[in-house]
Amino acid sequence: MYPAELVQPMKEDLTNVGFQELLSASEVDNAINNSEGTLLVVVNSVCGCAAGNMRPGVKLSIQHDKKPAQLTTVFAGVDQEAVAQARNYFLPYPPSSPSVALFKDGQLVHFVERLNIEGHTAEQVADQLKQAYDQFC
Repeated sequence: MYPAELVQPMKEDLTNVGFQELLSASEVDNAINNSEGTLLVVVNSVCGCAAGNMRPGVKLSIQHDKKPAQLTTVFAGVDQEAVAQARNYFLPYPPSSPSVALFKDGQLVHFVERLNIEGHTAEQVADQLKQAYDQFC
């Protein structure tokens, strides 16, 4: 568990642009199972690739003409119950932090694992997501 004062700015990096925090398993279930249209679930993280590539890339991606109807986030190492439940919906993908999942009508349709974030620029992460948005949103 990370101290709240350490992760709060990292959480706000996404919540300040419209992402809703999911803090419990029931909130994750409700968001995914009751979503109509598209839903983005971002697994936020303390790691450097989250700060350098994922969060900036996700923020760039939602400036695209097509984007998910709902934006949500869970925080690895902090919101443990919510993250564990979200990862159940990400199967068959293994746990990955950071990562980004796109759902359409409650079904996982696109997943960006850490290996597709780490070593990529924010623009490359955004481009991956924009391609998924063009296909599913």
